[in-house]
Amino acid sequence: MRNRRLRYLAILGATAALATILPGGASSHREAPLITEDPVADNTDVYAFVSPDDPSKVTLISNWIPFEEPAGGPNFYNFGEDVLYQVHVDNDGDAEPDITYEWRFDTQIRNPNTILYNTGPIETIDDPDFNYRQFYTLSVVRENGQRTELGSGLPVPPNNIGPRSTPNYEALANQGIRTVGNGIRSFAGQRDEGFYVDIAAPFDLFGLRPLNPLHKIPLPAEPGVDTPGGFNVHSVALQIPKNLLTAGGDGSGIIGVYSQTKRRQVRVLSSDASDPMPRMQGSFVNVSRLGNPLINETVIPLGKKDTFNASEPRDDAQFLPFVLNPEPANLLEALYSIDTPNPTPRQDLATILLTGLPGLNKPPNVKPSEMIRLNTGIAPSAPAGQGNKLGVIGGDNAGFPNGRRVEDDVVDIELRAFAGATPLTPDFNKSPNNLLGDGVNGNDRAYRTTFPYLATPWPGYGHEREHHKVGSLQTQPAGPGPSPTAPPTTAPGPTTTTAPGGTTTTTLFPGGQIPGCVIPRPQNLPPGFTLPPLPPGCRYV
Repeated sequence: MRNRRLRYLAILGATAALATILPGGASSHREAPLITEDPVADNTDVYAFVSPDDPSKVTLISNWIPFEEPAGGPNFYNFGEDVLYQVHVDNDGDAEPDITYEWRFDTQIRNPNTILYNTGPIETIDDPDFNYRQFYTLSVVRENGQRTELGSGLPVPPNNIGPRSTPNYEALANQGIRTVGNGIRSFAGQRDEGFYVDIAAPFDLFGLRPLNPLHKIPLPAEPGVDTPGGFNVHSVALQIPKNLLTAGGDGSGIIGVYSQTKRRQVRVLSSDASDPMPRMQGSFVNVSRLGNPLINETVIPLGKKDTFNASEPRDDAQFLPFVLNPEPANLLEALYSIDTPNPTPRQDLATILLTGLPGLNKPPNVKPSEMIRLNTGIAPSAPAGQGNKLGVIGGDNAGFPNGRRVEDDVVDIELRAFAGATPLTPDFNKSPNNLLGDGVNGNDRAYRTTFPYLATPWPGYGHEREHHKVGSLQTQPAGPGPSPTAPPTTAPGPTTTTAPGGTTTTTLFPGGQIPGCVIPRPQNLPPGFTLPPLPPGCRYV
């Protein structure tokens, strides 16, 4: 491992130089060079889970427009009128969509002769003072191409402007929840950014603030910082009876879910100043794609990121080498001296990310492809927002990677999976691998317990007092110990919880000393240089 680590460090400088040129982000925020120029088409997160308050239904949520500054007026954030938004469902594991839900948006300005988004307090969704309005058409497309319109003229609630403009925002947003037939509920509008993560540290040479002293370029340990905290997104959400998603499938009740954004091939700018709107021509093409979180950010290399966004799941064999030898695992070895299963072909990650776990969420005749896989037959384990945030590796099979709930800490889960800290590689399911994390252990706002589950968006007025919640020096606690068998299909009893505010009473390394956490004391330090402090359980020798 040592020689491989040294070789990797030799190329790290060139990798870092390139990374400073091209922008990045997470969960799928600004994940590829081209999509950074097109925020309204940038798909940030996808969620798929059995609805905790109605287990007869599945909830699908997809978010767009990363890092919405709540005070971003006077032209606040809106869905793109020239964008086709899609959420796909594969119910037989063949890497092809069997059901596709589509959204198209239309903007109406009631009074074009004012600068104001609203001309008075907005008290209802059809308030005459609500000046800049959006409506949408929702359709479902079957595998045979049959298209059915589920609803049209469906209203989008306003952005959360502030106490004068939107004085009772959540009641106003609730008016955007509509039933569109066959028991399907729909919502489209602004929500709090529910993905909690420290983005700044990992993209500073793969830093993890709580583990800063263990990095090859050490810094003092710090709490994680919720980088998207205080920002909003635009969400589409559906609550759908299970039978509508599984009918005609393979009988397993397992579905694959992913979303895409499409644009017309040609955008023609107008030379007529009196009619400046661009004209769109040509067929729709893929510009953004998202299934499991963090795949394009942390697995797909820079030169292939735009290709991934433009591709279809049926063609994912081209990306398999990056899954079988993932760069994050190499970085954990090179920068933190953590032993991982690399370079052995990582069939464990192919199982988690491409096929699903046997006995849990793997379809019987699955074609490996990148999408969230949900076993709709596994009941919710807790009310919305209250499940074990480590999902399956925390003993809660109702969570990620069996679907994805709003509360799942997908960053810590995937970090530990890259390090091999799962039941699929029991030799590596140990400390410190099973304690990796970014120190951001919860969202900055409480999730709703009812549809559409994501929290109230931050208001433009006053949000500056609470921007970017500081997390914890602690990571999520370790899950259950190693197991050579596949996870059970029913969740165990009580699970560890995290207190509001993102802190937990669990120590970073239960039992005190971290096995193997011994840091060589650097030699020939300059006069007056003080070594940075180590986390509890570590020591210099």
